[in-house]
Amino acid sequence: MRLISWFVRVLVLILLIAGLNSLWSNFRTGNWAPDWFGMEDKTQTTHTIVLQEISAMGKLELVKYNFKDVVEREKVKMFLPNAKAVLIVQGEAIGCIDLTLVDIADISSEDEYLVVNMPEPELCVFKIDHSKSKIYNTEYAFNEEGKLVEEAYKQAEKQIMKSAQDMGILEQTKVNARKILTPVLEKASGKKVILKFPMNTEIEKLR
Repeated sequence: MRLISWFVRVLVLILLIAGLNSLWSNFRTGNWAPDWFGMEDKTQTTHTIVLQEISAMGKLELVKYNFKDVVEREKVKMFLPNAKAVLIVQGEAIGCIDLTLVDIADISSEDEYLVVNMPEPELCVFKIDHSKSKIYNTEYAFNEEGKLVEEAYKQAEKQIMKSAQDMGILEQTKVNARKILTPVLEKASGKKVILKFPMNTEIEKLR
């Protein structure tokens, strides 16, 4: 009995020393609550995703223009030096045609010809590529720097849209539509295909 009692006391002492050693190790490393105590802090992330809208994608992208621009935005002040921000901006504009607007009434067949009345080409995308754009320099902006840079980006985006239109992206969209769609439709129908576009885009350009 004495041997068993002595053995139990030694076992309890060993377990006590092991426990104290583990606590001291966790204290030194900053872990005040070891995992085997069931007290370790845990982080959980919960997502609540709501599907807001499903859109039918019928826009055929036919041409893309890439732009690089140096934008200077300046805020004129009465007494202090003018605040200024200079940005090097890269962006793109994409011309496309919305094929969902083509109805059966827009297609007519005559002997050897198939005539398709196409919708107007449109500038479906014009945007800044922020991953390739950067702030080159700012002067006297101080706490206005963020607003000044944001305004410069907005102005650059508008300029991309205007430049793309001035450079004839809509006309190029029509040219590419004929190059891409005509052979496909001719092979499918076995007829000569003519794509017709509305005249108002050309009229606007002439004005």
